[in-house]
Order: sequence, then structure tokens, then C-alpha cells
Amino acid sequence: MRHTTASIFIAALFFNCNTITEKKNIDNEIVNVNTENAYKSVAEIPAPKGFERKYATENSFGNWLRKLPLKKDRHVHLYDGSLKPYQQAQFAVIDMPVGKSDLQQCADAVMRLRAEYLYATHQLDKIVFRDNDKTVYQCPANADRVAFDKYLNKVFAACGSYSLNQQLKAKSNFTEISIGDVLIKGGFPGHAVIVVDLAENKNGEKVYMLAQSYMPAQDIHLLQNFSNPSLSPWYSVKESSIIQTPQWIFYTNQLKTW
Repeated sequence: MRHTTASIFIAALFFNCNTITEKKNIDNEIVNVNTENAYKSVAEIPAPKGFERKYATENSFGNWLRKLPLKKDRHVHLYDGSLKPYQQAQFAVIDMPVGKSDLQQCADAVMRLRAEYLYATHQLDKIVFRDNDKTVYQCPANADRVAFDKYLNKVFAACGSYSLNQQLKAKSNFTEISIGDVLIKGGFPGHAVIVVDLAENKNGEKVYMLAQSYMPAQDIHLLQNFSNPSLSPWYSVKESSIIQTPQWIFYTNQLKTW
């Protein structure tokens, strides 16, 4: 979480995603990270019994997120190649390079996934982010991969959960959750996770899957659900107004969209 004004920078020195207490001892650990992940993509992870995935059009953000490839290795690595000390949070790890600098943290991962989708679908004019001072960061027109990566690093260095929270649009009803929506607490500390899949049963009940990065910069990973281990890695829309993820607590009124 990097910020552009002196006061915000000072605050960030004392408060960041790592100030949230991590669960070091979890009785209901669902996935042993030392075993291989059997699923090649998000879409291959089975929906809970009685649920079917919501339809997503071919070129949509939701369909793109479902196709995200997963690593066989379940371990989350930091940007320097070392293992993240806390290895209980993830169900699986998205196969996407984190980079070699401490840049792709929580909100950065959300912006990364959105930007990668727009880049892959040749919508570079829609890749726009703003920092805390409302400075606009527009992806260069016709950017090649090198230029695109440089642009992303500039965004990661300047923007964070506070600025992204200001940029996203609030959703008034949590039951209208969609793939690509973001649960976000903007601030110091702040955090953001993204909805990467959604399923529904015949009664209209919905479940969703979440992905995050964290601090320091690390692999983007799918989150386990320790509040309902039998449902993990899915979360139920109807369970509570509180969404307890392994490293952060969100509320249903913190759901936003692009």
C-alpha cells in the first residue's frame, strides 16, 4: 500500500495489511499445502452439491477469471521467492508471476487482474486507475508486454486500497454479487479481495469464491473458508453480513464493482 501524500505515507508506515492478526493455529485446515493441487483452472474446482455456475459470456471479465490457471504447487511465495510464513489461507495458487519487487500487494492484485483482462481483450483504453490525489494513470495506447508491465508497476507504486475504494462503484445489495466484484476496505490499514467465481442453486441461493494477494507482495491465491469448512473454497451469500476470510474481516456493505 503506497501513497502519494506525506501524511498518508507516514500512516502507512504504521498501519498496513499485516497489522491484522493472522490465525496461526487452525483446527479445520482443509487443504494440506504439501499436496498437489488437482485443478488446472478456477473453473475446474467443483461447485458445491446442488449449485451450478452462473453463465458468463465468452469475452466477459467473469469468464476470463474462471479460466485463470492454477499452479500444482499450493505454496504461496513472496516476491523474493521465499515462502510466505502463513500458509493456511490458500486453497490454490493462481499461476501468474508476482514480479521481483514488493509491489503486487492486496489492492494491486485486484487491479492487476482487471488490467490483465482488459489487456487480453484489447481494451487498453479502459485500463485507467487513479491514486489518492486523483492523478490518472492511463495505460499507453498499443502498449506491448514490456510497456504494459512497466505501467502496472507504476500503478502498483502509486495506488492502493484507499484509491481503489474511491474509484470503484458501490453495490447496494449483496445478493446481486457478480464475478469480478470486489470486497474492499479502503484505508490504512485496508484490504481488497476479488470474486473469481459464482454459482447458484435452484432456490436462487448463491456461493462465491475469493482471491487475494497480501503484504509483502505475493502470489495471488484462492481463499479457504474456515467459517464453513464443508463449503470451502466457496462462501455463501446468505450466511452473515460478516465475511470472515483467513486474514481479514469484510462486511456485505463493502462490496463494490467496476
